[in-house]
Amino acid sequence: MSVYEFQAADIKGVQQPLSDYEGKVLLVVNTASKCGFTPQYKGLQELYDRYSEKGFEILGFPCDQFMNQEPGTEDEIAAFCERNYGVAFPMFSKIKVNGKEAHPLFSYLTTELPGMLGSEGVKWNFTKFLIARDGKPFKRFAPNTNPKELEKDIEQLLKQGNL
Repeated sequence: MSVYEFQAADIKGVQQPLSDYEGKVLLVVNTASKCGFTPQYKGLQELYDRYSEKGFEILGFPCDQFMNQEPGTEDEIAAFCERNYGVAFPMFSKIKVNGKEAHPLFSYLTTELPGMLGSEGVKWNFTKFLIARDGKPFKRFAPNTNPKELEKDIEQLLKQGNL
């Protein structure tokens, strides 16, 4: 199994197969506009600017499961991200990352890469999942991990299986 077997609605509501990203290094992030970690959008965009031409993609998944920190509509979320952080990487429709209604992608990611002490759930906004070119989950990063700290792992995966 790999992330390429899933699909998700993009920020405009159009279903998109994640197989569209096959062969790329992916960073899957659950995001929120009213979170203490929201300024990480800037660092994520910087990673995207630096590595997107080398086969790296960030997929942002807004989530309102943590203290209602993503209350807006998809249009409001997209406008906020673009206006405040210049977000150019793909954003998807709002999803749930935990519980019975969790998006299947996040159920898969949290099973493959459990959090601290083996917990499978996502603890907060801006949990990051780094995915290798083969679609297999590689590493999970805590919400408080600065996007800049992911560079070595991203570079390592970009070098492996360089297309």
